[in-house]
Amino acid sequence: MENNLGDALAIMVVGMTIVFLILWLVVIIGNTIIRLTNKYIKTPEPVMKQTNIIYSENSKSTIAAIVAAVQIITGGNGHITEIKKV
Repeated sequence: MENNLGDALAIMVVGMTIVFLILWLVVIIGNTIIRLTNKYIKTPEPVMKQTNIIYSENSKSTIAAIVAAVQIITGGNGHITEIKKV
């Protein structure tokens, strides 16, 4: 009976060691791939569109109210990029 328990413990230790080593290799290889990708493959910067929109006097006050409301709600961290009429 003791021999069977010793064999079982030995097999368990060997199995857990192999699983640990394989997971360690997965993490190392994954981090290496991420670092190489970030180093050599650059993503293009997004191009900002410039629009020339003429606003009437009513829409200027409406836009000012919307901008003020967004600044109050977000504590000055929010910015409006586009306003669409739905």
